[in-house]
Amino acid sequence: MLSSSFLRNYNTNMMSVRLSFCGNREYLDVRPDGWLDYAPKRIAQLGAKKCYNRTLCEELLSILLPARPPFHPRQFATCAVVGNSGDLLKTEFGQEIDAHDAVFRDNEAPVNKKYAKYVGLKRDFRLVVRGAARNMAPILKGSSDEALIIKSLTHKEINAVIKELPNPVYLFQGIVLRRGAKGTGMKSVELALSMCDIVDIYGFTVDPGYTEWTRYFSAPRKGHNPLQGRAYYQLLECLGIIRIHSPMRAQRVEDWSDVPSREAIRRAHAAAFRLKRRETGQADEPGPFSNCKVWGTVDPDYGPVSGTSDMSETRRNSNYSRWELLPLESLRSEAQEHHAQMGGVSLYKMDGNKLDDLVCVRHNRSSG
Repeated sequence: MLSSSFLRNYNTNMMSVRLSFCGNREYLDVRPDGWLDYAPKRIAQLGAKKCYNRTLCEELLSILLPARPPFHPRQFATCAVVGNSGDLLKTEFGQEIDAHDAVFRDNEAPVNKKYAKYVGLKRDFRLVVRGAARNMAPILKGSSDEALIIKSLTHKEINAVIKELPNPVYLFQGIVLRRGAKGTGMKSVELALSMCDIVDIYGFTVDPGYTEWTRYFSAPRKGHNPLQGRAYYQLLECLGIIRIHSPMRAQRVEDWSDVPSREAIRRAHAAAFRLKRRETGQADEPGPFSNCKVWGTVDPDYGPVSGTSDMSETRRNSNYSRWELLPLESLRSEAQEHHAQMGGVSLYKMDGNKLDDLVCVRHNRSSG
């Protein structure tokens, strides 16, 4: 029998599969005082706690702020999230990683021939903290398509670099899993779960005996708890949400036959909703919109793509906006089916508010 706290955590984790994690205009437009109160939290060196001058805030955010979510639930069938653990050098996972539909990496982790047999060469998405974002040009060297997702804040210095890049660059949004697992690796897993059916993680070293933090491309470093997040990764694997790959498991034949089916996951998710609402005295109404605290409606055709008038020719003539302009009809059938099942509604974590509160946005064309 699962405990109520376990089911509550399960419910929270599963919600991350459906949320949008890239900051955009429709979220700021629909969230109460989104531009006034929330936007300044994503801009460093603004000099004010509120965006009284909305035009200024729009100028500082527009370089990486699309009108709508550039990525979609179930957009990819299989995804690999590659951490930075030195244990990656113990097993040659490179070809296996590259066989996924999309690969997620984080911060300065290099992708080159030197490490190809260990970590692969495919590069689609990269989540970075603000410090790494300052060095994004050398990080992205060799790929004009790798999308960069900045985890924290932006400011004029970062914006100046983005204006010279051909790559898509966006802001990460949302805090879904508990704060004990707040590292970049955990956020990369969240980002992958929001887009992928199957998520395999490599280089996170969750096996017993792991006592120090090492990276596959540099010497060991202090100041980071190597055990942070281990319980969350293992919980997610037990629930069939992710699959963990590590050197200690490399010689075993992996058997995923006991992974819960989609129907079992759906039933457990519904049970978690019912239990949570019963405990709080709410009506028994499970469903994807149960936690929608704020609703808004936008025209699906409204709003510009990200960018500024003073972008370099390199960026202006690149394919940086390809994700924003991708037609729904071009997505895999599973993504289109999910979109239809959700009625075209986008779900967002209401950052800075209660853990489960969501901002939910409908997309209806105006009569004009």
